[in-house]
Amino acid sequence: METLIIWLVVMIPLSAFLTGLGIYALRRKKPMWFWTGRAVMEEEIKDIPAYNKANGIMWIAFSLVSWASTVAGCKSLKVGGLVLLVGCMVAVPILLVAYNKIYKKYMRG
Repeated sequence: METLIIWLVVMIPLSAFLTGLGIYALRRKKPMWFWTGRAVMEEEIKDIPAYNKANGIMWIAFSLVSWASTVAGCKSLKVGGLVLLVGCMVAVPILLVAYNKIYKKYMRG
């Protein structure tokens, strides 16, 4: 039982953070950055609302991996951990590719 509580104390805030990041991106007026820390300048993006919407959807979709893992962990911590591990191994590279496509689609040029 203690392990499940620790699992939930870690996974719920992580999942909520990722979902919140997506919502933040959707509402942001300036271009949303990616996790690399490099700021995206307004001059780089031709349609900031559409760019931010795409970023927000990307982050919310990514958060579904951790939400699924959180729920699966309630049934079995091993399954929850496996969902998180496999989900991240698959989703992180997809996240990188998706962001690059979003950036290229909306960059001025």
